[in-house]
Amino acid sequence: MSKFRDCPWRKPDYHYGDGVIGLHEEIEHFYQYILPTPCEHAVRNELVKRIENLIHDLWPQALVEIFGSFRTGLLLPNSDIDIVALGLWEKLPLRTLESELIARGFANSSTMFVVDKAQVPIIKFTDRATKIKVDISFNMQNGVQSAELIKFLKSEYKGLAKLVMVLKQFLLQRGLNEVFSGGISSYSLIMMCISFLQLHSRHLCNEKTNFGVLLLEFFELYGLRFNYSQIEISIENGGGYFMRDNLRSPLCIPDPLQPGNDLGRGSSRIVAIRQAFQYAYRVLSQAVNPLDDSFSSNRSILGRIIHISDEVMDYRAWLHQTFKHLVIIDNRPSRPYRISSKSHIAAYPAP
Repeated sequence: MSKFRDCPWRKPDYHYGDGVIGLHEEIEHFYQYILPTPCEHAVRNELVKRIENLIHDLWPQALVEIFGSFRTGLLLPNSDIDIVALGLWEKLPLRTLESELIARGFANSSTMFVVDKAQVPIIKFTDRATKIKVDISFNMQNGVQSAELIKFLKSEYKGLAKLVMVLKQFLLQRGLNEVFSGGISSYSLIMMCISFLQLHSRHLCNEKTNFGVLLLEFFELYGLRFNYSQIEISIENGGGYFMRDNLRSPLCIPDPLQPGNDLGRGSSRIVAIRQAFQYAYRVLSQAVNPLDDSFSSNRSILGRIIHISDEVMDYRAWLHQTFKHLVIIDNRPSRPYRISSKSHIAAYPAP
């Protein structure tokens, strides 16, 4: 067992620097660790292909798209897969698809939920073979558009992915990552990160950026400085802060793709979110302080605010052991090293 069991991104033979340098190095290593492996990509691609085939069997003219974190590349090991089916239906065929998914063995009825009363009706289930959670919606193209916007923003702000992945894990551990329970959606979180980077005094991230400093400053801004009750966050036209019109929304973030849509209106636990950011700022500030008596290069700084559970590590190990056959490694000397999936679906590139 690794001596960094709950911080598996830590490299046992690596000498981490002091203070914010060590924090920066850990963020880099966390990002490398948390990214999907070729096997994890192949498993998700194969599951998407199976669902796509099922939908085409039922409705041959339907178009199947993925969106969300799998499309953007900003996914954690236990992230779900978001799928949208686009087609012509007089009535959304939620129950038809539910029955077919159960009949073909995708899921047991106990793990299948049809949310038909929501603003966006969806089918939620856990795939029986891979244990991956899936959400399927119908005729909602805004999710695909949002994912494409995020991919563009990732290319514009090179450090965005690393900051977002740490923050997603941070919020996940505290149950603050789902809008239905009052937390922040991934889309809202990304908009907050973009705004932070747009208005940052050092501006764009580059190869010299210290992500430890950047993370501390994010927590300082949204944990201590930002006036949630009066200011809205906008990323349009280079970004800016504006006085709010809607004072009843707990967190005001205008959707850059849908005028009038407030992304933060469901984040009712904004006080708890701010307190969590404030806590993280104080803990990390103390940890990177050279006068901190408890500091040791053998102790994780990043691990003071996030960790990877045994359940997640065991799941990743099981996934690799069970589905390693989906990945083909081509070592022929005449071609560059590459990895492909037997499912013949193009794997979405790592960010």
